[in-house]
Amino acid sequence: MIKNTLSELPSSHSSKSKTAKRHGLAEEDYYTDPNGFLVFTATYHLKRGYCCKNGCRHCPYGFKKEEKH
Repeated sequence: MIKNTLSELPSSHSSKSKTAKRHGLAEEDYYTDPNGFLVFTATYHLKRGYCCKNGCRHCPYGFKKEEKH
């Protein structure tokens, strides 16, 4: 997850469209969670074409990060 550095912008649809365009992302590629983090969707990961092995929330490749005890 990436901290949304544009959180000071209003959360209107047009602001999200501008953010997506600025970063080269389509609207189906991500969403902002309640904590303000930008979360990539499974659609984005599939477009990217590989697993980054970071334990992403919507990983379509089945990678699960080991929990620390």
